Amino acid sequence: MATPAAPATAPAATPTSPKTTATLIVPFLVACLVAAGLGVYGKLHEPTGIAVNVAGFSSPATVKVWLATVAFVLALVQLFTALVMYGKIPILNNAQWLGPVHRWSGRLAFIASIPVALHCLYALGFDDYNTRVLLHSLLGCFFYGVFTAKMLILAKKGVPNWALPLFGGLVFTALAGLFVTSALWFFTTFGVKL
Repeated sequence: MATPAAPATAPAATPTSPKTTATLIVPFLVACLVAAGLGVYGKLHEPTGIAVNVAGFSSPATVKVWLATVAFVLALVQLFTALVMYGKIPILNNAQWLGPVHRWSGRLAFIASIPVALHCLYALGFDDYNTRVLLHSLLGCFFYGVFTAKMLILAKKGVPNWALPLFGGLVFTALAGLFVTSALWFFTTFGVKL
């Protein structure tokens, strides 16, 4: 009978020095530029009405909501695997597959989000005709900005221990908000359909 693995522990908390915090300046500024750039493009671009359509779906909107749903489900996998890897959920300790599942679910979630973002930006643009649409537009810009920051932080050395979980949490929160203001709203308003 195999003995249970020791519980995973979170990285040790170390005091944050101004030098380690400074490593976040460039990712933060690039994130702001990405978010602002998307917002400006979405507002200034003349919407076309159609950008992404896939055979078998009844409309471009259904393609968008189903891809957004896939991205959100994969983000839930990301959240779960991150919580297990950081020792917040003490199950499956030291499972070798957690890291690859975490990375690939993130990659696939991002890939699923690209046609959705293209449709939103090109076909609909940044709009504010009601609170839900304004919140959705803002969250879309924020999502890609904070995602950019997270990817830049992953490649940097000397980043504070709290930065990656913080930016990962912001990415998840933004994607959850996008799901609620688009796909979930669509399903509860028009019903679940292809």
